[in-house]
Amino acid sequence: MPNSLLIGRFVERDSVLHRLDPRTKLLGMLIMMAVFLTVKSWDGYTAATAFVLLTAALSRIPIGLFLRGLLPVLPILSFALLYHIMFGRGETVLWSYSWLHIHAEGVVEGIRIVWRILLLILLASVLTGTTRPLSLAQGLETLLKPLSKLGVPIEQFSLMIVIAIRFIPTILDELNRILLAQKARGHDLSTMPPAKRLFAFVPILVPLLVTTVQRAEQLTLAIDARGYGDGRGRTTYRPLAFGRIDYLALGTVALLAAALYGFA
Repeated sequence: MPNSLLIGRFVERDSVLHRLDPRTKLLGMLIMMAVFLTVKSWDGYTAATAFVLLTAALSRIPIGLFLRGLLPVLPILSFALLYHIMFGRGETVLWSYSWLHIHAEGVVEGIRIVWRILLLILLASVLTGTTRPLSLAQGLETLLKPLSKLGVPIEQFSLMIVIAIRFIPTILDELNRILLAQKARGHDLSTMPPAKRLFAFVPILVPLLVTTVQRAEQLTLAIDARGYGDGRGRTTYRPLAFGRIDYLALGTVALLAAALYGFA
């Protein structure tokens, strides 16, 4: 099955979000993510969901890509929900058997956590789907520029963050190739019971780790061959500049963030 994760992949489209300055999108995402972490009421979650869906629609990226991008994280979300359901505590007991007690408060908290994670993943997918990796690195480097006066290597840090994000779909692609190779040899994990399937992934992680390290070494050699160095003092072909649409977008995000914070 091809990798369907959208985070780290740029999708070419002609939309207003694609034309925004990368710094605008980074600041807007950070502001909204901070607000999402403070929202606790159901009205707030509904308003946050409406904002994320509107942002996804403005990106003009097919909704199917967003939905398929959630498939790889469903096991993690299911585990988080199950954990809160089983170990959450409160005053209202919904079901009890032996040592297991399921409380209504635990169920509600699990739904909130999963809902919040979904919103954060979708918002990050919009950012990486509408911004080229090099533009994202340039925007992050510009925003962190004041830290360079304190001796922080912002150029290397920005490049490291963007490469790490970009490597997520690459690693998943490599994992799919390894699984297909194992399946061709008669070792099909999808036919195994869940418990046995978990342990069957252990020998697969070894070649995945080896290929990831090899890709990292190749990338290091490619960067050195192009004389990147530590990145200091490098110029850009297209300097970043805020436009009217960027100020309008930041103002809109600030107003929406203030409104959402009122639901917290």
